[in-house]
Amino acid sequence: MANRTIDHALTARSLTSAASDPTHAGILSFMRRKYSKQLKDVEAVVWGIPFDAATSNRPGARFGPQAIRRASAIFDNDPQYPFERDLFAAMATIDYGDCLLDYGNHSKTPATIEREAAKIIRSGAYLQTLGGDHFVTYPILKAQAAIHGPLALVQFDAHQDTWPDERGRIDHGSFVGRAVREGLIDTDASIQIGIRTHAPEDCGIRILYAYDVEEMSAAEIAETIIRQVGERQAYLTFDIDCLDPAYAPGTGTPVAGGPSSAKMLSVLRKLGALTVVGSDVVEVAPAYDHADITAIAGATVAMYMLGLHAEKLAERAPLR
Repeated sequence: MANRTIDHALTARSLTSAASDPTHAGILSFMRRKYSKQLKDVEAVVWGIPFDAATSNRPGARFGPQAIRRASAIFDNDPQYPFERDLFAAMATIDYGDCLLDYGNHSKTPATIEREAAKIIRSGAYLQTLGGDHFVTYPILKAQAAIHGPLALVQFDAHQDTWPDERGRIDHGSFVGRAVREGLIDTDASIQIGIRTHAPEDCGIRILYAYDVEEMSAAEIAETIIRQVGERQAYLTFDIDCLDPAYAPGTGTPVAGGPSSAKMLSVLRKLGALTVVGSDVVEVAPAYDHADITAIAGATVAMYMLGLHAEKLAERAPLR
C-alpha cells in the first residue's frame, strides 16, 4: 500500500500516469483521468454534455456522463482489453468535466456546446464526448467541420435521425438531416449501422439495417464501413440504442432486434484504418438501467474509441 494513491483524478502528477484507486472507491473521472481545464500538451480530452431536453421519449440521458464515468472505473488499472496496453501511458489524457448548460434556457444550448467543443478541438486534442441525448452531436459536428471540413459520419444507431426539422428546433431525431443540409457531413462517405426504424428520408446516407448486421460478421461490417468512408476524415457517433435492449436497457428510445455489445465492439476494434477526428457515445439513461449494464456498455464503447486513437498516436510516434 505504500506506493498506492487514491483520488487519482485530483492527485495525479502526470497525464500519462496509471491510477491505483480501488475500483470501489475514489473520485470518479473517466477511467480515473486527471480532472483539468488546461489543454496544453493534452492529446485526448473526455468531456461530458449532460443534456436531454431534445429527447422524444424517455428523458434521463443528462445523467449519462455520470453513469459512464462510474462504470469506467473497472478499466482504470490493467492494460485495456483488447488493446494490450495502458492506453494512457503514451497519450496524455484529461477528463475536462462537463459542459455548463442553463437548464432553463435551451435556446442557448447549441451555441454553448459548439463554442466549448471548438475550444477543445482547436487545441489539437482528440475530443471524446459523453452524452447526453443525440442532439449534442450536431453542435459538435459544427465545431469539427469548421476545422476539418465536411466529415464522413459513422453512426451506430437504431434510428436514422433524419426526421423533418425546422430552424431553431432542438430535436435528437433530426440532427443528421440538419447536418446534411448544412454541409457538415459528406453523405457519399457516411454510413449508419444498426438502423431498425424508418424515417421519411435517408439523405443519401448508406444504411446497414439491423437485419443486415445480423447476417454479417463483424469483419464484414467493418470492411463495409472502411470502404464507404475511404480517405475521408470521419466522426464516430455511437447511440447506445444501437444495441438491442437486452444489452442496453438504459436508454430513452429502445428498439428490439438490435445487435449485441460484443458484435458492435468487435466492429469498432476493426476500424483502425479510419482517420477519426472525434467521437461520442450518447443516450445512456441510467434511470432505466439494471446493474449498470448500459453504463458499462457505454464506458466500453468510449474506451474503444480512445483505444483506436491511442493506436494512431503510437503509429506516428517514430515521426515525432
